[in-house]
Formats: sequence, structure tokens, C-alpha cells
Amino acid sequence: MLRHECTGWQAAIFTGNPELGRRMGIRSHKQYSLFNGALPCKLLMMDLQPERYITGGAPQATESSEQGRAPSAPVESAARLSESAQMFANRLKKNLKTLGKWARQQDISCYRLYDADMPEFAVAIDLYGDWAHVQEYAAPSSISEEKAQARLQDVLVALPQVLGIPASQVVLKQRQRQTGKQQYQRMDRRGEFMTVTEGQVKLLVNLTDYLDTGLFLDHRPIRLRIADEARGKRFLNLFCYTASASVHAAVGGARKTTSVDLSKTYLDWARRNLSLNGLSDLHQLVQDDVMKWLEQDRGEYELIFIDPPTFSNSKRLDDVFDVQRDHVRLLDMAMARLAPGGVLYFSNNFRRFRLDPALAEKYQVEDISAQTLDKDFQRNSRIHRTWRLARR
Repeated sequence: MLRHECTGWQAAIFTGNPELGRRMGIRSHKQYSLFNGALPCKLLMMDLQPERYITGGAPQATESSEQGRAPSAPVESAARLSESAQMFANRLKKNLKTLGKWARQQDISCYRLYDADMPEFAVAIDLYGDWAHVQEYAAPSSISEEKAQARLQDVLVALPQVLGIPASQVVLKQRQRQTGKQQYQRMDRRGEFMTVTEGQVKLLVNLTDYLDTGLFLDHRPIRLRIADEARGKRFLNLFCYTASASVHAAVGGARKTTSVDLSKTYLDWARRNLSLNGLSDLHQLVQDDVMKWLEQDRGEYELIFIDPPTFSNSKRLDDVFDVQRDHVRLLDMAMARLAPGGVLYFSNNFRRFRLDPALAEKYQVEDISAQTLDKDFQRNSRIHRTWRLARR
């Protein structure tokens, strides 16, 4: 119809299948790569001039197709999986069978289904109920952009089919090495939150607006441990993020919780998490530089959790924070606030991190990293390290 009725016009065709666009028999003069939800698409810009028509390129309607029957040479369905996509789908099905069963037994609604198990499909896939959160790792320099995009397309086509969800419930993000506060910057402004359950608590997650969702799934075991150990104790959560560990401590019976973070955005989120669980003002949220706050605090706490960023250079900080350089001072100040018989848990995800051996001369130090990895993260044992510290 465009070729016969609209000569001289301009047209824009938005398609998830560029091959079908080419079959229109009109050459585009510009193409833009866009997304429809998580699915890569093309916006084809066309000048409807005879010199841009491809002779014989447009499929002609046959009698059978005009009468509603399938044409003799049907166009391949966009949903049909390529050979490589089928390989990826098979791995997803295998993981879903084992991890899905485990998650149901553990009453877990959010877990990691896939984490670059096949190197050629370098993505991490987390399930949040019936939503999939896909993080694309930055491709190595040896992989061409074209090949990386083709593999990502395979992922995005296969994933909804395996999970039985619409493509609109797949959220895609590109994850690469973050610096400073980059991971905390907005990616979108939808403001759409969903409630998930973990153990006995409810938590809010946002799959679209930031690189992270508000809940670090790999820390699930330490949060549940804190819930088990918190009854009757004063709990301190440093670099608290959205304070999910504080919610677990409070629901677990903590006498009081104090959560400290520099970000107003995440403390507001933390306040909503506390409110969602019907928790009172006994659970304090403090917006401050953790190092500066520790210098001034004189409280005592029987249970402390510290999960600092690798690096932070916020303009509100008096100094740049570097976990490798600053962890001894951080832990010394925190241990000074630990009540007799108390326990401090320290975790971080900096892969080259080395705990200063001098700490073991001053405190009881135990590496409990293996105990803090659930089944969905055991394939990536380096995702974080965790230590238990106590007074000698």
C-alpha cells in the first residue's frame, strides 16, 4: 500500500524484526536502534520515492493469503528460536528446574537464575516474582558489538518463552564497572515499586530506575542470620542502603535499630521498607557520612552489619572513601561501639580486597563467606566476602 498509495510521502516503520521491514521492498535511508520494553527494535526511516523501491522485493499477496489461509511460503515467526538461542533456553530450563524447586522449598520469591553460566551469553538474570531483571555485562574487547547484540537478542527472545511471561516483564540493564556514586544515579524516573517477601519481611524493589534494585540478593543469607540473632539486641547498620538488613533485625525482635547512610534517596526508601512492615520510630535512620558519624557516636550495639561501597566520592563526603585503604579505620571505630559479647559482620564485593592481617591480632576474625552464599550464588563464589568479628 505504501508503494502504491503514498509515493512522495515519508514513512517511519518501528519493527522488532528488521527482516520483515526489508520485505516491504522499500530501502530505508536511516535506521535507529531502540527498545520496545526489553526487546531490541529498529526504527526504519523511509522516503517513499520510486528510486528507493526494490523491484520484486515486496511480497505479493497470493489468493490463499487474501482469503485468510497461510501463504505457501510463510515468513518465519519472530518468536522462533535460533540455534544459539535454543542452547541458551536449554540452560535456562535446566537452571529453572533445580533453582526453582529450591526457591519454592525455601519460600524465596527473588533469586538469581543465571549468571553468565555460558560465557557467550554474558548476562545475569534475577527473578523477582514473575518479573525478570537482566543485567548485561560489558562485552570484552574481543567480542564485536554486532555479535554481542545478536547474543543479547537471543537472550531477550528466549527468556520470556522459558519463563512463560510477556516480554514487557523483562527489564534490561547494562552492567559494567561502576565508579564513585555512578551505581546510585538514576537511570529512569518511573517510580514503580513492587513488594517482595524474604523470610518474614516485606521489601520494596524498583527494577527500572537504578542500576541496582534496592535489594542485594546475594546478601540474603546474612540478612536471615541477622534476623535470627537480633532478638533483644541493639542493631547498627552502616552504609545501610535501603535498610533491608535493619528490617530483618527489627522483625526478628531487635530492641532498637540504627541505620546510617549518606543518601537521602535510599533512606527515604528505607523508611518505606520499615513502614511496610509496621515498624515504629524505635528504628532510627541517620543521613550522614558513616566515618564522620562513627567519630561522634557514643552508642553501644550488640549486633553490627557493615557493607560498604568499594569506592565513594560524593561531594557531601569530607574525604574520598576507599574500602581497601580505609577498612581498618572503619572497623576499629565500629568495634569501639560493639558491646561486650557482641558480633560485627563485615562484607564487601571488591574482588581484589584483602583484609588487613593486623585486624586478627586485635579481634577474633572468622571468614564466613562460604556460609553466606545461597544455592543461587554458589556458581559465583567471589560475588562477596564476609567476616565475623568479635572482641578477644
